Amino acid sequence: MIEPGPEFSRLFRTFEHTAFRLETRDVYKSANEAEALRQFTAGEAVDMGWFQNWLSMIQEATAAGRRFSRVRVVSLPLTAYSRFGVFCAGYTNAAGEDIRYLRRMDASGLPDYDYWLFDSSKLVRLHFDDEENFLGGEHIEDPAVIVQHNHWRDAAWHRAIRRDDFATEANDEHH
Repeated sequence: MIEPGPEFSRLFRTFEHTAFRLETRDVYKSANEAEALRQFTAGEAVDMGWFQNWLSMIQEATAAGRRFSRVRVVSLPLTAYSRFGVFCAGYTNAAGEDIRYLRRMDASGLPDYDYWLFDSSKLVRLHFDDEENFLGGEHIEDPAVIVQHNHWRDAAWHRAIRRDDFATEANDEHH
């Protein structure tokens, strides 16, 4: 198990070409973003200071020709947390990450858990507790399992909608 912290963070600084994440949960708990989430749901201005390290890392990786991408599988109507995620994705996409959205009803055949796939060869399945807190990642080395997760990445990407298009649709549906 790769615990949250420096060892897990190193994964994002040591990949060579691509880092892909499949996100499947409607809610995540993180002390880092708790105040920003509260501000967002209260309709207040959101202080994005908590997010600057991640955005800087994406900008540096993108400038070096390395690519971050992810597909978020979401339930409709969106949870407050998922709406917050769409808001934050505006910042991460501007920094160079390509975040796309896939409605849960269009996600058949995909796993129901989160994972990171680095350089199409290093697979880390993410684990959470019952309260949605991140526990760490399990490094999986079985080549057949890695190939399957590459297939799922490609299938999810093919069906997913660009963040800006999804945000427009979600906003239209919300009003």
